[in-house]
Amino acid sequence: MDWTGAIIMEPVFIGFRISALMQPPIHSIASNNIMASSPSPFSPNDNQLSSASHSQTFDVVIVGAGIIGLTIARQFLIGSDLSVAIIDKSVPCSGATGAGQGYLWMAHKTPGTATWDLTWRSHQLWKLLANSLQEQGLNPLVELGWKKTGSLLVGRSQDESDMLKGRVKQFNEAGLKAEYLCSSDLIKQEPDLLVDKDSAAAFLPDDCQLDAHLTVAHIEKANRNFASKGRYAGFYNEPVKCFIRSDSNGEVKAVQTFKNTLYSKKAIIVAAGCWSGCLIQDLFRNWGMELDVPVKPRKGHLLELQNVNFLQLNHGLMEAGYVDHATMPDLESSDHGRDLSVSMTATVDATGNLLIGSSREFVGFNTDLNESVVSHIWKRVGEFFPKLKKLSLSDLSASRKVRIGLRPYMADGKPVIGPVPGLSNVYLAAGHEGGGLSMALGTAEMVVDMVLGYPGKVDSTPFAVHRVLDQMHATQGKS
Repeated sequence: MDWTGAIIMEPVFIGFRISALMQPPIHSIASNNIMASSPSPFSPNDNQLSSASHSQTFDVVIVGAGIIGLTIARQFLIGSDLSVAIIDKSVPCSGATGAGQGYLWMAHKTPGTATWDLTWRSHQLWKLLANSLQEQGLNPLVELGWKKTGSLLVGRSQDESDMLKGRVKQFNEAGLKAEYLCSSDLIKQEPDLLVDKDSAAAFLPDDCQLDAHLTVAHIEKANRNFASKGRYAGFYNEPVKCFIRSDSNGEVKAVQTFKNTLYSKKAIIVAAGCWSGCLIQDLFRNWGMELDVPVKPRKGHLLELQNVNFLQLNHGLMEAGYVDHATMPDLESSDHGRDLSVSMTATVDATGNLLIGSSREFVGFNTDLNESVVSHIWKRVGEFFPKLKKLSLSDLSASRKVRIGLRPYMADGKPVIGPVPGLSNVYLAAGHEGGGLSMALGTAEMVVDMVLGYPGKVDSTPFAVHRVLDQMHATQGKS
């Protein structure tokens, strides 16, 4: 299937390719059919709009209803008096957001980097949101799937042990509580984990996790509370057709779907995950300009085991190798071209399901279930948990699902956030790869501060879109 759609050219409107966030496939292993994860709370009726084609005007129009797009909308609604429309071909939480593990961890981030600063700020904002829910008499676990589990970055060699000691020192110097656990301390924390004399871990007791579907439903519901005031509308199940450019100043003045034309008075935000790059590229190409934002889809598989009672897991776990996520050395030759990597991660979600992973590979926009990748994940996780090694995948067919999503990958590891050069009213917020949930609230705050002209809480310079142009020109200069 071609996820990029077709370029649509019309006499008045400049067309471009777009694929909005799609429903993350969740596969039943027993039947090998795609299953709906749960009834979606977002139906076409939630749009509070008629199906007839018509025009509306908003201050801000956002393309993409993943966690980045929805939290940007939320920030505009609670931090200003601007009106917001959000557009998606599918429904909220139907892309990488809904397929992820839901962790809000600092364990695999490096202090002093730009992504550390953005993630740290975002985590502070998530904790403020959880605290505000408690103050309102609501349970963050019920509303968001929020749990303070702490995380363990686990090493199994002397080299990894030394690396973890250094990271713990870095964490504490950066103001983040962290503790180094030797093998005897580690086995006390996680009795079911395979621990030998070289095993060790960095323990971050304040790391948290949430459930993406619960969190997105909560945020979208809160956003819709502004609809009665004329400040919010969600245009779901509406593929975007084209951008409309102003004849007077060249700015983008509207986004046209196949049902509606949504005019923007202040800003248009592109937050369409791994599809953002081809969207912007084709938009510029059709206007005789060039801007290559190299956001690539990086596919991931995640195993979900339901009603697990045979494995005790007290914290979120991640192997130390996840930090660089190197390509596996023992993969079959046919896998090398995909740059497939598999690292152990393990968490228990708000309903008691065991989530284990994870894989990363470049296969374009393909989201088909790959049993060989699932087998690699199972083998890797079994090396850390002997109880799982005693079971085969077929033993768990009745209680097993696989989540598959496409992470928006940037080669330098940093998302692109900021105004698009040449289009002063168009902003990009994409390329967070597996850290969309982790960086969402900080990203939203950064985008809104930019649009409103407020000083930023985090330096946005490392995420600027023009850095892509600088890197491209530097590469061309060397060739």
